[in-house]
Amino acid sequence: MPAYVSSTAEPPWFARPAARAWTCPPAPTEVRDFHASLSGYAPTPLTELPPLATELGIGRVFVKDESGRLGLPAFKALGASWAVHRALAARAARAARAARAARAARGDATAPVTLVSATDGNHGRAVARTARLLGHRARIFVPRGVHPEAVAAIAAEGAEVSQVTGAYDEAVRQAAEAAVAPDALLVQDTAWPGYERIPGWIVEGYSTLCAEIDEQLAAAGAGTPDLIAIPVGVGSLAHAVVTHYRSRPAGPPTALLSVEPTAAPCVIESLTRGEPVSVTTGETIMAGLNCGTPSSIAWPRLRDGLDAAIAIPDAASARAAGDLARLGISSGPCGAASLAGLRAALTGDGADERRAALGLGPASTVVLLSTEGSAANPAATTADA
Repeated sequence: MPAYVSSTAEPPWFARPAARAWTCPPAPTEVRDFHASLSGYAPTPLTELPPLATELGIGRVFVKDESGRLGLPAFKALGASWAVHRALAARAARAARAARAARAARGDATAPVTLVSATDGNHGRAVARTARLLGHRARIFVPRGVHPEAVAAIAAEGAEVSQVTGAYDEAVRQAAEAAVAPDALLVQDTAWPGYERIPGWIVEGYSTLCAEIDEQLAAAGAGTPDLIAIPVGVGSLAHAVVTHYRSRPAGPPTALLSVEPTAAPCVIESLTRGEPVSVTTGETIMAGLNCGTPSSIAWPRLRDGLDAAIAIPDAASARAAGDLARLGISSGPCGAASLAGLRAALTGDGADERRAALGLGPASTVVLLSTEGSAANPAATTADA
């Protein structure tokens, strides 16, 4: 097994360059066609920002702007829509098999269900929006620390919102308990042993974002990215990105960097220890990344496919959100974490070592995933940058 390289210096950093040689099977190809069939679908922008390339001493920097995905201010609708589509189809098939008559089967298949989920904000709103569009109900559990405007946006989708006094992991536990009702369906974007199929569909849904990046870079004459920086909570988006770029049959490998808050560093702690661990989370403006336990299905892909992981403080994310706004990109603190993480990796003490671990040089192309707009989490617009 290749050696893992880690450091306890600031910023918190973990590197494993051997990840670029690891491979895995690709995501299903029909996901993109499904999203293209949805009303309002269009690829989100991939915007080049030369000032950031100059600042960081690399060739080209692009930002994948997810501030307007399918009418919502974050990327989460990709995973929620595909997973609900697959889950409802599977539910209808089970009802049809169990029915004694075609009439009963039709009734079971079309009966409204309650989609249940826990969220730090964006996933819950995406589930609630999907439920409303399909004529179903939604119940969303929200942990402490989520901005009231984000909670109100979930309720405005017609969802029943249950606010939890504990952290994200406690909200997930309560959502799972509530979803045992016969008319309920848990649509959670983190997995644990015994609950992995629907989170797997959510990960598949995010593959559309990666396919769009490939097409947009090709149109810009940029080719294969040398690095993608990915904000990470439980790791589902990173799981999708690892799957996409580690399943490519040919071409130069892409380095993958995960970025998470210093207040919730569950992925970097797990990578450092070589096994999935839970951490006690603190307060952070990066509410959507404030998660204490990696997803069970994401962990093996993160362990084997990530080149590096870094953790950043709130001030760095707030500064990055402000800088992106001045460059014309609406980004909340979670989305701006990718820029903050790249800056932390390429500047300061130890930057040469970190740059070498990522394989970056003056001609490199980097893609930053800005996973939410400022409307998704108003804390980004009020935090001191």
